[in-house]
Amino acid sequence: MTATLSETLTLLLIEDDDGDAFLVEELLRQAEAPPKITWVRSLREARARLTGEIQCVLVDLSLPDASGLEALREVLALAPHAAVLVLTGLRDVHVGVAAVQAGAQDYLVKQDVDARLLARAVRYAMERKRADLAHLRLVEAELTAKENSRLESGLLPVAMLRTDAIEHATRYLPGSQGSLLAGDFLDTVQTADGAVHVVVGDVCGHGPDEAALGVALRIAWRTLVLAGQTGETMLRTLDTLLRAERKAPEIFTTLCTVTIAPDLRRATLRVVGHPPPVLVRDGVVEAVGGAPSGPPLGIFHDAAWTTIDVALGEEWAMLLYTDGLIEATAGGGDGQLGVDGLVGLVRDHGGVDLDRLIGHVGTLTDDLAAVLVRRRPA
Repeated sequence: MTATLSETLTLLLIEDDDGDAFLVEELLRQAEAPPKITWVRSLREARARLTGEIQCVLVDLSLPDASGLEALREVLALAPHAAVLVLTGLRDVHVGVAAVQAGAQDYLVKQDVDARLLARAVRYAMERKRADLAHLRLVEAELTAKENSRLESGLLPVAMLRTDAIEHATRYLPGSQGSLLAGDFLDTVQTADGAVHVVVGDVCGHGPDEAALGVALRIAWRTLVLAGQTGETMLRTLDTLLRAERKAPEIFTTLCTVTIAPDLRRATLRVVGHPPPVLVRDGVVEAVGGAPSGPPLGIFHDAAWTTIDVALGEEWAMLLYTDGLIEATAGGGDGQLGVDGLVGLVRDHGGVDLDRLIGHVGTLTDDLAAVLVRRRPA
């Protein structure tokens, strides 16, 4: 009966005995798809041959420059991507168990091997190796997911609000790139004097480095606010932190921070290279302020940021967001929504409903962080 292998393999045979090596080659040539065999006589020769092209290794445990499990462990270290089978003249059950425990896919005794058994052992070893690598990738994916979850929990804090007079809602959604983490961050803190402070920011770029930097900036912002630093000192401190923590000098951050007075009738804004908030006040919808307070963090060393004072009145709602919202294409059109388009949507919807608004926007091309604060009716 003709032996079969499921695919044409590139196989490395490490065997110092010419007769045994010839026998193995003859047995494998009887396979339906004979492997491409490279034969070396020692570990020293094997080191130069164990490249990524080698899919399977047959190794003897009695070599001129290594023996026993020492030889096996070195092969496993040199070829973590390949299936490894021990082919030896040692008929020792304990050695066989130890070899498999060390990482070999199988243990074969030369005297017991025929063409069909060898072909089947190689085929099964390849499948076991694939399963092992798949399991390893799954474990790595789970670890990555846990790390991402930790980062996301840092990006999505629990608001520190003590008043019932403020309605507060947040959304944090990935863009079309899916699983990539972004540097968008948000936070809300009410200080002891009753003032409510809100921030939404965006570190340029995507990935764990940018997400970690966003977490660092958010925690720094919360710490500074709780310490009473809410003005330009806060922005300069965040700018210094950004420059110290970023991985590349071109990384910058935009943000919008709002301080709502304890009486909830006035607000002070700093729009730092960021899209302006949308304010609904007495039935009127508008983007707050004209020019921004100043450039993004991390660009100019001598930057200064002005404040924007806003009268809120008795009934109002304010939406802070990152540019993922206004860079979307609403209604299936080709152009980006833009700030004016967002204002028009809020006006058409008769107010700010985050889920309805985001649903109307449709597919996001960038990540989105949004905070809605609204004064509840008395």
